[in-house]
Amino acid sequence: MMSLAECPTTRFFSELGTLLPRPRAILAVSAHWETDVPAASVSTQPETIHDFYGFPEPLYQLRYPAPGAPDVARRAAALIDAAGLGPTALGERGLDHGAWTPLRFMYPAHDIPVTQLALQSQRGARHHYAIGRALAPLADEGVLILGSGGISHNLREWRTVAQGAPPAWMTDFVAWVRDRIEAGDHAALIDYVRQAPHAARNHPTDEHFLPLFVALGAAGDAGRITHELRGETDRAMSFDGFVLARA
Repeated sequence: MMSLAECPTTRFFSELGTLLPRPRAILAVSAHWETDVPAASVSTQPETIHDFYGFPEPLYQLRYPAPGAPDVARRAAALIDAAGLGPTALGERGLDHGAWTPLRFMYPAHDIPVTQLALQSQRGARHHYAIGRALAPLADEGVLILGSGGISHNLREWRTVAQGAPPAWMTDFVAWVRDRIEAGDHAALIDYVRQAPHAARNHPTDEHFLPLFVALGAAGDAGRITHELRGETDRAMSFDGFVLARA
């Protein structure tokens, strides 16, 4: 719904589009594409996927007609395979709302080529961190690696938590994650299921948290935060953002 109204999160995205160096292409890793093995889209003109139901009609009219980036998809696949994390499947797929929601504010002219990379949620944080490490050369080649998910994402709780102050089980988890990112403590983050407070309650399934690990891996151990959004909360969901630059 943030796509239909200005809010702190969309303003953050809009500002990033003017502050970041303009990428030659974008590789988006969204919580909304999951596969059994690594997969990348070689679509030359990806469609706008509306992968949600029961929302206002204007949301379904939104389009993000960016060109595809099949060369980046093939390069990503080669890097993943060379790291022993593949084999990576190549196919045609559009952009889901995890990709086009931030991008339509960051780059409203939709003139930067975009491709998507799938998650393998059954393989956990360590696998996705390794994927990010494998993809690090792309960041040095002018490709923006965009991880799109949620720092806290529990839809069942969202339906029952009242509006107002966010619950402590969420704020404690969000604070722990922020602190670990700022400290560069990637080992603790990878082990978040055991170490973070209320991890299972914030992520009963972890697909919305896994894109973060791809970004962390690509930034590397010496990666640093250059921009940060201490985001809005919506009952049992929290919207936060981090720009991680390679050292």
